[in-house]
Amino acid sequence: MHLYLIQHAETKNKTEDPERGLSEVGLGEIRRVATYASRHGVNIAQILHSDKKRAVQTAQSLADQIRPAQGLAVAHGLAPLDDPAIIAEQLKTMQTDTALVGHLPHLSKLASLLLANEPSREVISFRMAGVVCLVRHDDEPAAETEGAAYGKWAVRWMLVPEITG
Repeated sequence: MHLYLIQHAETKNKTEDPERGLSEVGLGEIRRVATYASRHGVNIAQILHSDKKRAVQTAQSLADQIRPAQGLAVAHGLAPLDDPAIIAEQLKTMQTDTALVGHLPHLSKLASLLLANEPSREVISFRMAGVVCLVRHDDEPAAETEGAAYGKWAVRWMLVPEITG
């Protein structure tokens, strides 16, 4: 299974948009990233996102290019301050390639939990509108992998807006 962790794109400031929707720069960056990913064979079955406007808009821009078969859905556990174990538990039973569109510090903690079993240790430096692709090695049972309560995960690649344009 591939897991794509995506930090929402750049937002407008609170005075301009109290809900902090995406800025024009943010929209442009996530469109470029989504187009690049689509052209390079990224195939995502579903996109899960938080209920915040910036995550919804980011997820929709991705879906416009990647066209996930199972579509888009709001997922509990993707808010900025949510416990990363909520999503990590759900991932245990997921089999299809999935994208999670969310926020910091949550995505950083989730990546650290999956990769190092230490949510407080930053192992990936996320970038707005960036995509981090993780792969779960299903051929190695989690129970046999020391410290891998949520399976054995590894970084496959990372894509940031600067690469695409």
